[in-house]
Amino acid sequence: MKKKQSSFNILITAGPTREYLDPVRFISNPSTGKIGYLLASAAKKKGHKVVLLSGPTYLKPPQGVKVLSFNTALELKKLAKQHFAWADCVICASAVSDYRPLKTSKQKIKKAGKTKTIVFSKNPDILQELGRMKKNQVLVGFALETRDLIKNAEKKLKEKNLDFIVANMLSREFDPFGEGRTSAVILSEKDIEKLQHIKKEQLARIILDRVFNLCYSLLGKKRR
Repeated sequence: MKKKQSSFNILITAGPTREYLDPVRFISNPSTGKIGYLLASAAKKKGHKVVLLSGPTYLKPPQGVKVLSFNTALELKKLAKQHFAWADCVICASAVSDYRPLKTSKQKIKKAGKTKTIVFSKNPDILQELGRMKKNQVLVGFALETRDLIKNAEKKLKEKNLDFIVANMLSREFDPFGEGRTSAVILSEKDIEKLQHIKKEQLARIILDRVFNLCYSLLGKKRR
C-alpha cells in the first residue's frame, strides 16, 4: 500500500474587504475572519503549510502561519492569484464586497446638500476566476444567503467550479458573523450535509476533514 502524502500547501482567505469612499470612510461588512483563522490554525497544527490572506481583523495571527494582509477586493485578488499555483487546496472564507466606489476621493468628503450620489463599479468575482484557473487543486467556497439557501449554493458550486461550498443562512437565531454557534450546509455534487447549532471550531474541523480527504484522493498519486 502506498504511503499518503504527509502534508499539503493550504491557502486560506479570511475576513472582510474594505472599499474606500475617501481616506476615512469605507464600505464593508461585519465579517470577523474567525472561521478562516480557525481553519488556518487547525491546518497548521496538523502539520500542513498554510498561507492566510487576511482582511482587517482584530484576531491574533495563528502561530506558525504566514499571514498576508489586504484591504480591498482588488488587493485580495492579486494575493490570491500570486499564491494559487503554490496551493494544493484553496479555502475562500473571506467576505468580499461585490462592488467598490468608481472613484475614491483623495480628501475627506465634506457634508454638502441633502443627498449624495455614489457610483459603484463591480468587483471581480475572485472565486470564479480561481475556479477557471484550477487544475489539480481543491477549491472550497463560502456563501451567505438570506433566502433560497440550497438553490443559491448549488448555483455557485457549479458556476465557480468548486469541490464543495459552505453555505450559511442569515437569521435571528444564528449570526454567521458572530462569535457563538452557527448553522451551515456543506454542499457538493455528491451530497448535502446539514449542520445545526455547532461551534465554529467544530465546523472548521468538519471542513478540514473533507478538504484533506479530497486532497488525498485527488493529489495523493502526484505528490509523495
